Amino acid sequence: MLFRRRSATLAAFWALALTATAAAQSIPLPREAQIGPRPFYLVDKMKDGPLKTQLSQCTGPFHKTDFSFGHRGAAMQFPEHSRESYMAAARMGAGVIECDVTFTKDKQLVCRHSQCDLHTTTNILSVPALSAKCAQGFSPADPATGKKASAKCCTSDITLAEFKTLTAKMDGFNPGATTIADYLNGTPRWRTDLYSNSGTVMTHDESIALIRSLGAKFTPELKAPEVPMPFDGDYTQEKYASQMLQAYKQAGIPASDVFAQSFNLGDILFWGKTEPAFAAQAVYLEDRYEKRGLDPNKSETWKPSMAELKAQGVKILAPPIWVMLALNDKKEIVPSEYAKAAKAAGLDLIGWSLERDGPLNKGGGFYHSSVKAAIDRDGDILTVLDVLAKQVGVRAMFSDWPATTTFYASCMGMK
Repeated sequence: MLFRRRSATLAAFWALALTATAAAQSIPLPREAQIGPRPFYLVDKMKDGPLKTQLSQCTGPFHKTDFSFGHRGAAMQFPEHSRESYMAAARMGAGVIECDVTFTKDKQLVCRHSQCDLHTTTNILSVPALSAKCAQGFSPADPATGKKASAKCCTSDITLAEFKTLTAKMDGFNPGATTIADYLNGTPRWRTDLYSNSGTVMTHDESIALIRSLGAKFTPELKAPEVPMPFDGDYTQEKYASQMLQAYKQAGIPASDVFAQSFNLGDILFWGKTEPAFAAQAVYLEDRYEKRGLDPNKSETWKPSMAELKAQGVKILAPPIWVMLALNDKKEIVPSEYAKAAKAAGLDLIGWSLERDGPLNKGGGFYHSSVKAAIDRDGDILTVLDVLAKQVGVRAMFSDWPATTTFYASCMGMK
């Protein structure tokens, strides 16, 4: 009870203070979404055909849409889960913006894609007082033995106050580095460091205040802890899961504006029992392809089955793009058996993550792995999106560059 009272009091304080701060600092958004040149560049790079013709005639206006989920904000060019990334996503028309949620040493919630990614997404290694607290300090590469540079710094290694002193950077590292400076200089060449000189890290409460001020909805993901649970003796998975949703209740956010996510089916079922209003649109993130050999065209590899998930209370299923797609005999992109089965069972689908594979001139990477043979140019991003929207029937799409999904949704007259 002591933890709950202290946590609730601190969370209420942060929510009140940060709501006022966000209201004072947030920059008013334009009436229409500002999508920039990239969507038009992608249209220019499409194969000739009816879809290209239709999209090339679309000149706006472009509107904010709940079809467009900002994946970590606008992570293709802005440091993920930073204030700047969230602002960019909102300006591009993302109607829903993501904070991946994890916890600090003092059990406070912050926005990070992984509990232990501070060494690749922030400047922590260049701050001696904090790098000394990392689970694993910087270890340089050794060309003679082939050993790669490494480090491991977790939010659970430091307090909330210490976390707030960090600067966000583009996710990446140089495995051949022999110095910390070289290790941190690892942004993929197809991204940019142009906007990463002063990325502002965000607490969960700060993200709520900011995203609300931007007029967007919320999709927090409860990240899997990388430390043994219960943490620090009494911080259980259930307390962690409850704490995340409690923050929205304390901030006065309606459950209908929150798409809570987890890869842990247990979290989804727990929310169903304890927070049914939030569970109504909780998102079960699919990872069985990684852990259990899921084949999207062999139903015997889906355990639980789609019908069983539905019966347990799952309403929204979110798989990676490739799981929902297949190629037919003509090498055309079509819905996978997995996607068709999910829709037949009455499950909504949300896909992740568009614009994360980088240039598609060689078929893309993980996110397009089931349809590589049909992809040879950047414009195929829009072809994939069209199949997902019209044939698979996804409810929404996560995107590292929400302008692309906003453009498509506006052009197709989607809400």
